[in-house]
Amino acid sequence: MRKTSLIAVAGAFALATSLGACSQKTQDAASDTASSAAEDVATTASDVKDTASTSADAVGDAASKAVDDAGAAADKAAANAKVAADKAKVAADKLGEGVKQGAANANATLHNEPTTKAN
Repeated sequence: MRKTSLIAVAGAFALATSLGACSQKTQDAASDTASSAAEDVATTASDVKDTASTSADAVGDAASKAVDDAGAAADKAAANAKVAADKAKVAADKLGEGVKQGAANANATLHNEPTTKAN
């Protein structure tokens, strides 16, 4: 964009210096053309800035959404892990009770005693 501006300025300067030998009408037309070209460059630069700003906003919004989505997925995974851990604890407790009961039954059988529920 700076290169385009420099080219426009250099062109306008060259045009202005060569206008000394031209008629007033030609000078006015050249001046109008240079002014129009400068306005076109300024408008294009403004459009490029606006497009870049809009694009940056869109990228920022997408990144923010991705972070939010990742956070939500992590929260869901943590909740699922807690549910799984709770189920594993219940299963381990039942297994422990079964082992204790089996040990009590084996001990009672070894000593020829009636089987009772283990504590």
